[in-house]
Amino acid sequence: MRALVMAALAALASAQSALADIELRVIYLRQEIARPPVLSDLDPVPADEGTRGAELAIAELATTGGFLGHSYSLDFVEVPQGGDLSAAAAAALDDAPVILIEAPADAVAAVSALPGAAGAILFNVAAPDPWLRDAEGCRANLFHTIPAANMRADALMQYLTVRRWTDLALIEGPFPADAVWADALRASAEKFGLRLREDMAWDFDGDLGRTAQAEIPILTQGFAGHDVLLVADETGDFGRYVLFNTWEPRPVGGSEGIVPVAWAPVLENWGASQLQNRFADLAERDMRPVDYAAWAAVRAVGEAVTRTGSADPATLRDYMLSDTFALDGFKGRPLSFRPWDGQLRQPIPVVSPRAMLAMAPFDAFLHAGNELDTLGTDAGESTCTAFGG
Repeated sequence: MRALVMAALAALASAQSALADIELRVIYLRQEIARPPVLSDLDPVPADEGTRGAELAIAELATTGGFLGHSYSLDFVEVPQGGDLSAAAAAALDDAPVILIEAPADAVAAVSALPGAAGAILFNVAAPDPWLRDAEGCRANLFHTIPAANMRADALMQYLTVRRWTDLALIEGPFPADAVWADALRASAEKFGLRLREDMAWDFDGDLGRTAQAEIPILTQGFAGHDVLLVADETGDFGRYVLFNTWEPRPVGGSEGIVPVAWAPVLENWGASQLQNRFADLAERDMRPVDYAAWAAVRAVGEAVTRTGSADPATLRDYMLSDTFALDGFKGRPLSFRPWDGQLRQPIPVVSPRAMLAMAPFDAFLHAGNELDTLGTDAGESTCTAFGG
């Protein structure tokens, strides 16, 4: 028995020695963007959105990393409006093999195409544009921890299908982010066989909330019969005035009312409340979707380092794309990366302002492999070939 114990201790010491002295530097790269003026500024976007999620993940990794001899560092690079993000990224890639990118989709694509990025691991933590995961924009070095817009749209359409709310109307806002979301909603409605009875643009340019409130009943008065009014207002402009203000009493969903999200303060189950509390202690505010995406990116890298005992980007990438990888994302199911486009599979909470309504995917939507792949682009639908598919 003593010999067995000594052998086990020797094996443990050997394993710890193999895992020791690993250092990994992570850089959070942010492009400052001009946010369009909106009718109300009651919910400003925090200046530290995203960065605080990465900070929390680094702090959490310090616990297990310290035991194993692994150390992680996090640095921030902020590029001002109109600044050269690609130049900043090239400099960052000289210093770190892992880069988190918070920038518009075209800028993310440009960074991922840099010659120096080929051997790095990049995480898109903010751009939901589906084309960034398809043939037009996907890259083998680019992972996505923010859900694609079509993942969120599919979660909402599954919810509406389960509720048998099959007839829809849509109001689309005037900004680019609104167009991305509206296009995803249209495509998802068609995918799940729901009917879009009305499709209108919000082109009111007034600057007073009370004037917008007066416009909503007039705009919706002539809408064809529908069960749910969808609002594509990702900039937080007019959507708040649609709730309880339509000509006919109807539920509102999309960007207001019934909203599919990556993360929300109303999540409490599966240990989510503990993550919420840790984040609130650090940031003194609620965790938001980009915070969650940044947290998941850093935790994914940390999980890969712990399991492989390596900081080599190629080794980490292969492990994160393997069937063995699993990340506890506090959403009730293990999260993993799709090997055909680098998107993080994840359940999508469908929430109201004060409660979680449901967690997609729903039992009614089956899949031969992983039910999470009923949300967004499945393997057979993907046009991305960068990952060897």
